[in-house]
Amino acid sequence: MSDANLAAATAQIEAVRRGDKPAPMIRSFFDEPTNTATHVVHDPATLEAAVIDSVLDYEAASGRTSHSTAQQVVDYARGHGLNVVWQLETHAHADHLSAAPWLQEQLGGKLAIGAGIVVVQDVFGKIFNAGTAFQRDGSQFDRLFNDGDRFSIGGIEAIALHVPGHTPADMAYVIGDVAFVGDTMFMPDYGTARADFPGGDARELYRSIRRLLSLPRETKLFLCHDYKAPGRDYYAWETTVGAERDGNLHVHDGVSENDFVAMRTSRDATLSLPKLIMPSVQVNMRGGHLPEAEDNGVQYIKIPVNRL
Repeated sequence: MSDANLAAATAQIEAVRRGDKPAPMIRSFFDEPTNTATHVVHDPATLEAAVIDSVLDYEAASGRTSHSTAQQVVDYARGHGLNVVWQLETHAHADHLSAAPWLQEQLGGKLAIGAGIVVVQDVFGKIFNAGTAFQRDGSQFDRLFNDGDRFSIGGIEAIALHVPGHTPADMAYVIGDVAFVGDTMFMPDYGTARADFPGGDARELYRSIRRLLSLPRETKLFLCHDYKAPGRDYYAWETTVGAERDGNLHVHDGVSENDFVAMRTSRDATLSLPKLIMPSVQVNMRGGHLPEAEDNGVQYIKIPVNRL
């Protein structure tokens, strides 16, 4: 990963803080059943917007989908006259299904994810025996970001940073003077993401986190999940680089890479798989689309037995 790209992100943040560049406005929506925070970011001058990590409601027992959570995003965007130009995914989630294709139908916007999605597609395409019809080239997405790629939301500048470890495809998006860091880390009192999924790596995760924590201390970080740490009775998904460096349970300043890897490896060995991992990964590796219907016109989610 290039230090030049981190330096560019830092310069962008500092320019916004000086008032030389515009700052984004942010509205978050929290889905308690999946513990997921969806963020809508927009430029107040142009009203162009991005939706980050949307949620499709999925009832596991019946296999039914619905859009009540995503509808909140639609209502907010329409109510504020927003023009959605991006549907951003920080990674191929294993704990909720993406609503990006439905939101594209309602609001528009290009669907984007990290270029590492092709690794995820290759690994999980084999696990789910997706067959040759399933393209493993990221073509289900409109854009695949590499580390340092620039984009914009109206007059708000943004830069994508590759932060692998939780999965090979994880991206953080520095938009104006804030960063959307996906599952790399959680609130300081809860710690960090697991790294034991196929393609995950605790050592890479440590380096990705420390890279993000090299951004200016005042930088706001918006997280993808919260689970209420012991002793905290409310959900939270916004913190700062400084708060994470000073107090993150797993990776605060002073925690060495080897100590983190030992802790993360030991902890991950005790964790159960996310309850929606089977439908989530099959859908999200397809850009939020359900698998193709079979010859009876029905779409199916596969459950590999004794595989994961």
